Amino acid sequence: MPRDNLNDLQAFLAVARERSFTRAAAKAGVSQSALSHTIRQLEARLGVRLLTRTTRAVSLTEAGQRLLDGLGPHFDGIEAELDALNALRDKPAGNIRIVASDHALNHLLWPKLRRFLIEHPDIKVELVLDNGLTDIVTERFDAGVRMGEQLAKDMISARIGPDFRFAVVGAPGYFETRPVPQHPRDLVEHVCINQRMPTSGGFWVWDFEEDGRELKIRVDGQLAFNNIYNVVDAALDGFGLAYAPEDIILPHVEAGRLVRVLQDFSPDWDGYHLYYPSRRQSSPAFVALVEALRHRS
Repeated sequence: MPRDNLNDLQAFLAVARERSFTRAAAKAGVSQSALSHTIRQLEARLGVRLLTRTTRAVSLTEAGQRLLDGLGPHFDGIEAELDALNALRDKPAGNIRIVASDHALNHLLWPKLRRFLIEHPDIKVELVLDNGLTDIVTERFDAGVRMGEQLAKDMISARIGPDFRFAVVGAPGYFETRPVPQHPRDLVEHVCINQRMPTSGGFWVWDFEEDGRELKIRVDGQLAFNNIYNVVDAALDGFGLAYAPEDIILPHVEAGRLVRVLQDFSPDWDGYHLYYPSRRQSSPAFVALVEALRHRS
């Protein structure tokens, strides 16, 4: 097959998977107009329409879906074989894409990756922030990071962090006019700062434990964010109570900027795990990254 045909098919796969000319063009490092021209040429050559374009979205036609289903696994196999050739190099090399939440990325992944990247200059790592439960296979990530209780059964996982707890906190000024909650149920009488979860579309439910029983409290307030660091900043500014991981909260508590409450009701959470499909095991670069991230108690 002529090389141009292969390039055109790769361009189609990029747009089909991203469902966006803009995102596909950015990843491929070409202009959106050039990519659109390539797809039009491919459709003309095949004699069928592969994509339906609107001002807001790109969708696959029946022919486009058939082409994606047929070609996708073959191109993925080629990429996997090329990655496997890195085993013949003196040093691990390759590209690794990881998706993680804001908390996991800032407090766990990046601190460990700083040294790893210096020691492995031939390994390129792309970190994508997403607080939803991303399907790493569909979105073509090499790995993702989730708490242990959220792991899919068909994935391989490696623990990369210890168990941790969440804390409820408020600014000292907040409590000047409001009583300190003595029980999680008291939170319904308080102004709380919510966090929107992209997967479910709802707000994060605050979890507590009493005598071995789980307590789930839905709170309300004036503010909501989709980023845990914004939640903490709003609490620091006195806009309500926040519910966030201890490692974000404790420096502010120790400095007197925040007051912690309901500590006796805070359960342990299963720590973060790196999870990935089994096909990634053959890459020396990925094996090196897993070992660098692995939690050692």
